[in-house]
Amino acid sequence: MSTFIAPAIANIEDSELRQQLQQIIDLKTKPLGALGRLETLALQIGLIQGTTAPQITKPQIRVFAADHGLAVHGTSAFPSAVTAQMVLNFLQGGAAINVLARQHNIELKVVDAGVATDFDPAHFESNPHLKNYPQLLNYKVRHGSRDALTEVAMTDEECLRALNNGMEVAKQLDGNLLIVGEMGIGNTSAASLLLARLGQLPIGQCIGRGTGLDDAGLLRKEQILTQVLARHADAITPFAALAALGGLEIAMMVGALIQAASQRQILLIDGFIATIALLVAEHLVPGVRQYAVFAHHSAEPGHEHLLQLLHATPLLHLHMRLGEGSGAALAYPLLQSACAIINEMASFSDAGISEQNSEQNS
Repeated sequence: MSTFIAPAIANIEDSELRQQLQQIIDLKTKPLGALGRLETLALQIGLIQGTTAPQITKPQIRVFAADHGLAVHGTSAFPSAVTAQMVLNFLQGGAAINVLARQHNIELKVVDAGVATDFDPAHFESNPHLKNYPQLLNYKVRHGSRDALTEVAMTDEECLRALNNGMEVAKQLDGNLLIVGEMGIGNTSAASLLLARLGQLPIGQCIGRGTGLDDAGLLRKEQILTQVLARHADAITPFAALAALGGLEIAMMVGALIQAASQRQILLIDGFIATIALLVAEHLVPGVRQYAVFAHHSAEPGHEHLLQLLHATPLLHLHMRLGEGSGAALAYPLLQSACAIINEMASFSDAGISEQNSEQNS
């Protein structure tokens, strides 16, 4: 097989720039540190962009969609047909991520990474809004991943193609901020398997109810995933684990995150599935994580372990577990505010306000 050729990832750390940014923030008309996480966020965005005047331009959401062969074993409360149905919902503008993208003026497109349905234009002639699908990008590798209980989820060639397709999606992006969302019945199982393998955790600590499994369904999910891990016990390296255990949309998200980081774009990371894609990306190409801002703490149990592995503190904790990029879209205005504070807020000297007495409390 061909080898995955990763782009170079620049180190964002610049001690001189960090000092300049910190001084600008500290001299704003407020007590030191009074804006809390907003200050550290402004600092991180400045370092990512290599400037003392960071700004966000043309933010983008890409929702990657694919089906999972493992879902035939009942690891999800919904049938696989829902993946294609939700893609159509995205294209018609009716999903939560559509609402949030419109609200915050973020461009949204859907990437067919491996949905088991072909989106034939003839099916939608009656709906002019879907004509030529301007929001649908066809990067389909195959019709759903393979059944990981009986074979690898992706062959090496399929996994490599998904990674490269994800990189190609990112190369086509306008703007300097990317949110990767996902849709795929069964993808919490794939994410849990990757977390267990790469994080060296028991599978029971990595799984949740996903789309709403009851207690019996959750037990069955754990039993099936335990068997999958045993079957692919030799899939240890990040690439081998991704191919054997992951999904087409996850692999494509990994490629997109790697490419976007190489372009010094802000990676606004959503919940469980997006964060597992970031973990795989960081394992494949160390340095990607520097570009990540973690939007929210998902209600999926495995997400807590992921955040710990990545030493991440998310901006929001709203007990969400929808996916699609929804939590990231909700956090996006905080990044706008961080940039506005550093660029527009007056300094003490600008406003003619006396600074804090350095001798106070000494």
